[in-house]
Amino acid sequence: MWRRVTSVSHLFSHSKSTKFNQGASTFKIWETFTSESEIPTPSKGSPFVTFVLGGPGSGKGTQCAKIVEAFGFTHVSAGDLLRREIASGSAYGSVILSTIREGKIVPSQVTVELIQKEMESSDNYKFLIDGFPRSEENRKAFEQTIGAEPDVVLFFDCPEQEMVKRVLNRNQGRVDDNIDTIKKRLEIFDELNWPVINYYSQRGKLHKINAVGTVDEIFEKVRPIFAPLSK
Repeated sequence: MWRRVTSVSHLFSHSKSTKFNQGASTFKIWETFTSESEIPTPSKGSPFVTFVLGGPGSGKGTQCAKIVEAFGFTHVSAGDLLRREIASGSAYGSVILSTIREGKIVPSQVTVELIQKEMESSDNYKFLIDGFPRSEENRKAFEQTIGAEPDVVLFFDCPEQEMVKRVLNRNQGRVDDNIDTIKKRLEIFDELNWPVINYYSQRGKLHKINAVGTVDEIFEKVRPIFAPLSK
């Protein structure tokens, strides 16, 4: 069940990035930032939301498809919503397109409104929000607009070299699937995502997944997190 935010003032406090050892992979999160707490019991009267985080090419979308099949979630991909908005020719579309081409993050309120609309149009109550939030600004905008926090946060931890290889190999014809944009996206991910990851770790919501291996091998690391939903 979502926990309602009774006051939003604390959501706008500044969060400091955690310093990691020099020479360590910038995409490696230490074990001390991993929460293994049990997920809350969902209620059909309230949305049950899981944020799915990870760099481009970390396998988020693929694993979301597996979670949907096994546990009956609705997959809400922030990236897909943005690309759909571009294709629609709406007022937001041109702004979103130019922002993505530059490898930058789309304004938070735009993405949150698209996510909210998608959730409200669904008959399901279990949602995987894929690729969001990508920054503290995203996180605060979601919690302020929706008035709630996620129940679970998954972080797919994958080496940068592996992510680059995967993105270049998927060849989906996306405007952001080229080497220069990929590198820019990875830099932005590294800069902006750690405060979000740290925040949800401290809230006891974060589950880190080693995203190296086959699709099935990685999913076997995910499955136990949602196993209580099968009971």
